[in-house]
Amino acid sequence: MEKQIVLKKNEERRLLNGHQWIFSNEIKSVNGSPDVGDVVELRRHDGRFLGIGFFNPHSLIAFRFLNKEEIPIMTDFFAVRIASALELRKRLFPDSDSYRVVYGESDFLPGLIVDKYGDLIALQILAAGMDKRLGMILDAIDAIFKPKSIVARNESPVRSLEHLPLRKETLRGSDHQTIISENGLMLKVDILEGQKTGGFLDQRLNRLTIRKYTAGARVLDCFCNDGGFALNALRGGAVEVTAIDISEAAIARSRVNTTLNHLNGIAYHIGDVFDELNAMREQKRQFDVVILDPPSFTRSKKTIATALKGYQRLNSLALDVIGSSGFLVTASCSHHITEEAFLTAVQESAHKRSRKIQLLELTGASPDHPVLPAMPETKYLKFAIFAVS
Repeated sequence: MEKQIVLKKNEERRLLNGHQWIFSNEIKSVNGSPDVGDVVELRRHDGRFLGIGFFNPHSLIAFRFLNKEEIPIMTDFFAVRIASALELRKRLFPDSDSYRVVYGESDFLPGLIVDKYGDLIALQILAAGMDKRLGMILDAIDAIFKPKSIVARNESPVRSLEHLPLRKETLRGSDHQTIISENGLMLKVDILEGQKTGGFLDQRLNRLTIRKYTAGARVLDCFCNDGGFALNALRGGAVEVTAIDISEAAIARSRVNTTLNHLNGIAYHIGDVFDELNAMREQKRQFDVVILDPPSFTRSKKTIATALKGYQRLNSLALDVIGSSGFLVTASCSHHITEEAFLTAVQESAHKRSRKIQLLELTGASPDHPVLPAMPETKYLKFAIFAVS
């Protein structure tokens, strides 16, 4: 292969330990004039071959690892790796037809997300090399799943870092909506208009977990989205659930899901969670369980300090409306916020409010979002349950 990048001395260490990226400042030279998205060889400073991967001269992530040996990156390559990822999901969730099939680097398909919702496929491409081979990827998906539709949800700001346009579109088929089963609940999913790729598969087991904390409880679900936590709270025996989201569309989807499951007892409110919590504090309203599942507070390292202040403020407001012997269920999906920093922010919130908290459970994303131990970027979700006194 004529196109290659050569690393500076010792810059291969992280890759050899299992990380999947090479950053632009780790490269000594680029040979053969590779274009954006081309497959190139990766070599050590002394010329030793390390593998092949996608190259992007415009991105901080200049190289995304594909394979230790030089092989053709064609439809068969994608079919084999997607099929392997699918087999793992079938073992993880043998009774489900919906899961994240491919989680990018964690499934050794860098920059590719594939979510399966019944007979529908939603994909997200975050790397120029994958974007350049979209046709091959679609052919592989068609062969493996034979889906009714494939939709691209390429609206993530991460694409801008790769100089890729932001858009959502139907690539094959025409169906966008389906009803899936999760934890015994029916959920309507719209892969074209719903949030993210149509749903938040990463919280599926955490939504189930809260049931054991909600028997006989008054529950407040903040950032309720499609109502997943609220519905599980009811299934756990909650006597009343208040659910808040600033999005009218999200509340509408939540109401549909409530009706689908023939459940009653959820009071939905459209509003800003911070404002609503402030108002509830003034009204001296109290809940037994408060659930916080906010959107990401930061997309870069530059705003970590601001994000941590946001988490402190949010959790402090939640603690104000939790009664004695209650539970705080709180999450962060900001991958720039470490688990330690997040727990510290919650502890500081408790200290400021003179509340005692005990960590009962600490988890992450569902196992269909596997983590590479050598690659902290693949671990983003923090989900914690605290006893509050």
